[in-house]
Amino acid sequence: MSKVRAHVYIEGHVQGVFFRDTTRQRALALGVTGWVRNLIDGRVEAIFEGEEEAVHQMVQFVQKGPPRAIVTHVDVEYGD
Repeated sequence: MSKVRAHVYIEGHVQGVFFRDTTRQRALALGVTGWVRNLIDGRVEAIFEGEEEAVHQMVQFVQKGPPRAIVTHVDVEYGD
């Protein structure tokens, strides 16, 4: 499988709901590397790098987020 990179911005009620922590846990379980951080404007930004299927699963995860999150929009830019 090929390695890919996804740069993601997540909008909605995504801060103060353990979004970063649950995203980190899911990435570790899938063998995906990168980072996730809160932005001043209320969004969450993340970089996911790894096998194509695992990165795709991470993008699917952040489209829903953890139980207390309300995701309204996700922007994803893929690269290698």
